[in-house]
Amino acid sequence: MWIIILITLIIIALIFIVHSIKYNKFEELIIRINEAEANIDAILNKRFDLLNKSIGIIKSNTKTDKEVLEDIVKLRSRKLNNFELDKQLNKSYKEFKYFADNFEKLKSNDSFTKIEIDLIESEANIVALKKYYNDVSEKYNSCINKFPSSIIAKAKKYGKKELFEIEKPDEYSLVDEIIFEDEKNNISEK
Repeated sequence: MWIIILITLIIIALIFIVHSIKYNKFEELIIRINEAEANIDAILNKRFDLLNKSIGIIKSNTKTDKEVLEDIVKLRSRKLNNFELDKQLNKSYKEFKYFADNFEKLKSNDSFTKIEIDLIESEANIVALKKYYNDVSEKYNSCINKFPSSIIAKAKKYGKKELFEIEKPDEYSLVDEIIFEDEKNNISEK
């Protein structure tokens, strides 16, 4: 009789230990994911502010009547999650790079150059943070699928985490579709 009680207590203790270890692993991963998300959020907001500041400089130095960085203007009033904001900022960054590469007058503007340098630095930071976030999120998602962690995940209603797309920062293929009236004049003046 005592042996059955002892074996039952040992089994319960082992279950409790395994549960505690797996639960703590989830909590550690959740903390790391939240920290990465907060850092990504700060960098995305910085990129938004920098791109937003560049609109006036681009307009005044390219003398275009067309809307510049249209996506940024639209984002001012919208509330997006980091994944959607990142996609929109990538499009705007490609357009920014297009202007930087094709308008000499912008390259001689100190404010524009400072914004460009800050954007390049933020781009390097965001890529590193996205990789870190994706690595931690993949570990978290893996824990959700593995036994016995999957039992804890179901009990705590943990869901899978979305991953960031990591793309090359210098691509601006979407900007090729943008046509500016004065573009040909400015490029031919170089």
